[in-house]
Amino acid sequence: MLSVDQASVFFPGRGGRIVQALDRVSLDIPAGAFVVALGTSGCGKSTLLNALAGFLPLSEGRITLDGRAIAGPGADRGVVFQKDTLLPWQSVRDNVALGLKFAGIGRSQRRERALELLQLVGLEDFADAMPYELSGGMRQRVGIARALATDPQILLMDEPFGALDSMTREQMQELLISVWSRTGKRIFFITHSIDEALMLGTQLIVMSPRPGRIVARFELDFVHAIARDHNPRAVKATPEFARLREEIRAIVHQTEPQEETP
Repeated sequence: MLSVDQASVFFPGRGGRIVQALDRVSLDIPAGAFVVALGTSGCGKSTLLNALAGFLPLSEGRITLDGRAIAGPGADRGVVFQKDTLLPWQSVRDNVALGLKFAGIGRSQRRERALELLQLVGLEDFADAMPYELSGGMRQRVGIARALATDPQILLMDEPFGALDSMTREQMQELLISVWSRTGKRIFFITHSIDEALMLGTQLIVMSPRPGRIVARFELDFVHAIARDHNPRAVKATPEFARLREEIRAIVHQTEPQEETP
């Protein structure tokens, strides 16, 4: 179990002010879960992900993975960012194998593992290509493969499809569902898209504007149907999907920050 217990984060602001980004957030992510965090900009979604990754210390509270406190980055957590962070001077295969190299794995074993993961994301024919030869969606596939290379216990994804065009985004959503279904990895995924959140999550949390709190939770099953039938359009056309979309939209709009009157 990955557990977040009463997590709060404070930042120093201008003029000596203290800015609170997270306020007593509690969340459990069991093995195999696909948890999606939804909310407006500034609601603390990325702050929470950075704390889970170990990039950012909590001001209050505790995060544990299988009972061990998270105190910094580790190979048990893989991270995929919105913009790919591939090394432009290394091949696709070597980018995927980067974490394995740091872990001291031998070259032949690294290359074999990297090819397995490239097959998983449908890029085995591009193993020797350079990042500049790939499209945006393909580079994000490489990023997913690289994050999986060290066999992490959880995949942390910070709006990885936000910069993609709508068609590529749909393709990447289906790819991610396939990867999740085939690997059984637990995933924590951030998005601004209600449809994307409903499609992907086994659990959806809605967060309020700063300070970020979880204001609603939903248990979902649409992702299992998509993984089974490979027909996301049929799932999105169901009355239940439409009903939940409107319910969640109303919650998000209620939590949008209000403009101050002069």
